[in-house]
Amino acid sequence: MANKHTIILMQTSQNRSSRTFMDFGSISQAMDGICRLYERKLKDLNPSIQNITYDIADLYNFIDGLADMSALVFDHTIQGYLPYDREWIKHRTFNHLKKLAMPSGR
Repeated sequence: MANKHTIILMQTSQNRSSRTFMDFGSISQAMDGICRLYERKLKDLNPSIQNITYDIADLYNFIDGLADMSALVFDHTIQGYLPYDREWIKHRTFNHLKKLAMPSGR
């Protein structure tokens, strides 16, 4: 699933005009993009803090706080996109961050 084109669809508020998308070359890049989006929001909310830390529960709260978030992942076998929900995104971000935290070589 590493190199599957992924589109993250999201709506940041109840206002339909807040709908947007992010386009990535892989699921891993999409999960990085979601984390960067959250980190950017943290920096905007805390401009005077140099090093901001957060845990997975904080990231989940951010994802759950959006009006909507889903993913479309290209599947070569059907030559189309498969939809995934917010819970799938949370599970994938957790696994992605866990891999990043592991020492290399494991």
